[in-house]
Amino acid sequence: MSLPAKRRSRSEARRGRSHQALKKVVLFKCPKCGKAILPHRACGFCGFYNGREVIKIKLATKKGKQ
Repeated sequence: MSLPAKRRSRSEARRGRSHQALKKVVLFKCPKCGKAILPHRACGFCGFYNGREVIKIKLATKKGKQ
């Protein structure tokens, strides 16, 4: 088992860690239903992407009402 040849200085270690910060999540509005969605993804609520339906979404039925 070998050890590192030289210890990383405090500033070098912190500089390396500077890229590990969390990035802000960018959300867009779905043009069809207006819900917030991630870019380049189909809307999970209405199933539309790029102006056409790509996912069939089942309508949620209320339980207890018949």
